[in-house]
Amino acid sequence: MKLKEIMTPDVEVIHPGDSLQSAAKKMRDRDIGFLPVYDGGQLIGVLTDRDITVRAIATGADSRTLLNSDLITAPAIYCFEDQSVDDATELMHDKQVRRLVILKRGSRQLAGVVSLGDLAVNVDDKISGEVLEGVSMP
Repeated sequence: MKLKEIMTPDVEVIHPGDSLQSAAKKMRDRDIGFLPVYDGGQLIGVLTDRDITVRAIATGADSRTLLNSDLITAPAIYCFEDQSVDDATELMHDKQVRRLVILKRGSRQLAGVVSLGDLAVNVDDKISGEVLEGVSMP
């Protein structure tokens, strides 16, 4: 099975210079915990709800603080939409990530996101369980 068959295609993004508050509102409004960070047309990292909590709020950052390299997770871990689900599950396990940015091969433009939830709904329970176990290890 290819990633384009299970990915979530409609993805919200954030940009350097956007505020933490703007990112948090996007996450709240879309009921998500992950935003790819794009500078112009280039993927430079990701921002998670955990990044906001641990890297910003816990250090006393104001909600109007603008996104910068200290707040985002970089580089972003990604796959291409024509890669197999097996490739993604192996990468998620090895890199201990719960979500992957999916890019279009050639243009490297954003195609979607694959999460543990996508795996759980669309793939064998054993595989999604193994990935969850792998990303949860210390």
